[in-house]
Amino acid sequence: MTPRIYLRKGKEESLARRHPWIFSGAIDYIEAEETQFAEGALVEVYTHTGEFIAQGHYQIGSIAVRVLSFEREAIDRSWWIRRVAVACDVRRTLGLTDDPQTTCYRLIHGEGDSLPGLVVDIYGSTAVVQCHSVGMYRARQEISDAIRQVYGERITAIYDKSSQTLPYKAELGAVDGYLWGTTDHASQVVSEHGEKFVVNWEKGQKTGFFLDQRENRELVKRYAKGRTVLNTFCYTGGFSVYALSGGAKEVCSVDSSERAVALATENMRLNFGEGVPHTEVAADAVEYLRDIGDKYDLIILDPPAFAKHHKVLGNAMQGYKRLNARALSQIKPGGILFTFSCSQAVSKELFRTTVFSAAAIAGRKVRILHQLTQPADHPINIYHPEGEYLKGLVLYVE
Repeated sequence: MTPRIYLRKGKEESLARRHPWIFSGAIDYIEAEETQFAEGALVEVYTHTGEFIAQGHYQIGSIAVRVLSFEREAIDRSWWIRRVAVACDVRRTLGLTDDPQTTCYRLIHGEGDSLPGLVVDIYGSTAVVQCHSVGMYRARQEISDAIRQVYGERITAIYDKSSQTLPYKAELGAVDGYLWGTTDHASQVVSEHGEKFVVNWEKGQKTGFFLDQRENRELVKRYAKGRTVLNTFCYTGGFSVYALSGGAKEVCSVDSSERAVALATENMRLNFGEGVPHTEVAADAVEYLRDIGDKYDLIILDPPAFAKHHKVLGNAMQGYKRLNARALSQIKPGGILFTFSCSQAVSKELFRTTVFSAAAIAGRKVRILHQLTQPADHPINIYHPEGEYLKGLVLYVE
């Protein structure tokens, strides 16, 4: 018998609105044999009166169940193939699956594709899988088989990179490696809007590249002509490449990781050859912004998530405010600031208010030119507004 979770009275309301999470506090009791019930188990969820309402993966923690389906249906091979096929069709609709100018994109984006706890990115002919839940990790072979079934010969390797994203208390002993196929190189040159990048899925952060800034990088390209650009938290230099491609006079890439700035320089060479007006600085970006003078008239602030959860939200917002105030107070008059938060715990309104406070501290006249979010291959499930994690503002500073 599949383990059954019964909810407390009234706790089914969010599920009736098709929200894909069930919190531990909503559970009344669990019916299961001990041998069946472990973290990652597939469970059925019932109301307090015994009506079936959903099924999903059980996990230990505040989110107790991540919903896979609101229907009574078998979560089998054909189910996985169907879910991957729908996700692929969304990307085909977006023009991403056969665009020679863009050969990297996100295929599966967790709750946004009704597969909570799963991320799959495509880099040329390699699919990189990241499981954020034990349930998805236990299903990784079915996921791999479904990707092969949907993509056929277009995919030659599927790499599992879940060791750093799984709950550490699960103690799964996960080791990254190929689920299927192999490749001679752990990296691949991919294109994004015609710009080229070396992506290393084995050693790079996340799955190897930050795909969620694709459209925002293109916007930087539009504004970069003739400007002196500072790209902080540059990682592998995505924004730097686009800025120079857009005609920037000079670009400086700053990251605390020496390896990251070296990769940024490698990507610059890949696109523009030697002797380009690009400098790399391995330094703490927050410290670097302490005293930059008025050298730059286009600054990009794309820090890692300052707030992983609500408990540290107060400190995180102080961090965002300090960072933005430093940039706003020193940017050249007529300068453009691209500023981002990728913290799911930070709402659009809170981020905007914090940047407003930073502008007031800097004492500058500031206009909002664009309000940015994640691209369409990182879709937001309409029933799960928390999925809108990337927030960005483009500001004109007098």
